[in-house]
Amino acid sequence: MTKYPFNDEISLAEQAEALAKKALKLGLIPSFVVHHFPDSWEFYIPDKSKSQALTPEEAYLQLKNIVEKSSG
Repeated sequence: MTKYPFNDEISLAEQAEALAKKALKLGLIPSFVVHHFPDSWEFYIPDKSKSQALTPEEAYLQLKNIVEKSSG
Protein backbone atom coordinates (compact mmCIF):
# COMPACT_ATOMS: atom_id res chain seq x y z
CA MET A 1 0.00 0.00 0.00
CA THR A 2 1.36 3.42 -0.96
CA LYS A 3 1.72 6.02 1.76
CA TYR A 4 0.77 9.58 0.81
CA PRO A 5 2.04 12.66 2.67
CA PHE A 6 -1.51 13.95 3.09
CA ASN A 7 -4.77 12.70 4.53
CA ASP A 8 -7.19 15.60 4.18
CA GLU A 9 -7.72 18.67 2.01
CA ILE A 10 -5.57 20.97 4.14
CA SER A 11 -2.57 18.64 4.19
CA LEU A 12 -3.02 18.04 0.44
CA ALA A 13 -2.97 21.81 -0.17
CA GLU A 14 0.13 22.14 2.02
CA GLN A 15 1.86 19.39 0.00
CA ALA A 16 0.90 21.13 -3.25
CA GLU A 17 2.36 24.37 -1.91
CA ALA A 18 5.57 22.56 -0.91
CA LEU A 19 5.84 21.06 -4.41
CA ALA A 20 5.31 24.53 -5.92
CA LYS A 21 8.14 25.91 -3.79
CA LYS A 22 10.38 23.03 -4.88
CA ALA A 23 9.50 23.54 -8.56
CA LEU A 24 10.17 27.26 -8.21
CA LYS A 25 13.53 26.63 -6.55
CA LEU A 26 14.48 24.21 -9.33
CA GLY A 27 13.50 26.79 -11.96
CA LEU A 28 10.73 24.60 -13.37
CA ILE A 29 8.02 27.25 -12.97
CA PRO A 30 8.47 31.03 -13.06
CA SER A 31 6.13 31.73 -10.12
CA PHE A 32 3.00 30.61 -8.31
CA VAL A 33 0.26 32.17 -6.23
CA VAL A 34 -1.92 30.56 -3.58
CA HIS A 35 -5.13 32.25 -2.51
CA HIS A 36 -6.20 31.08 0.94
CA PHE A 37 -9.93 31.31 1.63
CA PRO A 38 -11.72 30.10 4.77
CA ASP A 39 -13.11 27.06 2.95
CA SER A 40 -10.66 26.50 0.08
CA TRP A 41 -7.29 27.21 -1.49
CA GLU A 42 -6.76 28.27 -5.13
CA PHE A 43 -3.46 27.75 -6.88
CA TYR A 44 -2.26 29.74 -9.87
CA ILE A 45 0.71 28.41 -11.79
CA PRO A 46 1.47 30.59 -14.83
CA ASP A 47 1.63 28.85 -18.16
CA LYS A 48 3.10 30.27 -21.37
CA SER A 49 -0.25 31.67 -22.44
CA LYS A 50 -2.59 31.55 -19.45
CA SER A 51 -3.01 31.07 -15.75
CA GLN A 52 -6.13 29.48 -14.37
CA ALA A 53 -7.22 28.66 -10.86
CA LEU A 54 -6.44 25.10 -9.81
CA THR A 55 -7.83 23.12 -6.92
CA PRO A 56 -5.31 21.68 -4.46
CA GLU A 57 -5.78 18.27 -6.12
CA GLU A 58 -5.13 19.63 -9.62
CA ALA A 59 -2.15 21.67 -8.45
CA TYR A 60 -0.63 18.70 -6.59
CA LEU A 61 -0.90 16.40 -9.61
CA GLN A 62 0.40 19.02 -12.05
CA LEU A 63 3.33 20.00 -9.83
CA LYS A 64 4.19 16.40 -8.99
CA ASN A 65 4.32 15.66 -12.71
CA ILE A 66 6.58 18.69 -13.37
CA VAL A 67 8.99 17.81 -10.57
CA GLU A 68 9.12 14.10 -11.45
CA LYS A 69 9.82 14.83 -15.14
CA SER A 70 12.75 17.05 -14.19
CA SER A 71 14.37 14.42 -11.98
CA GLY A 72 13.67 11.46 -14.18
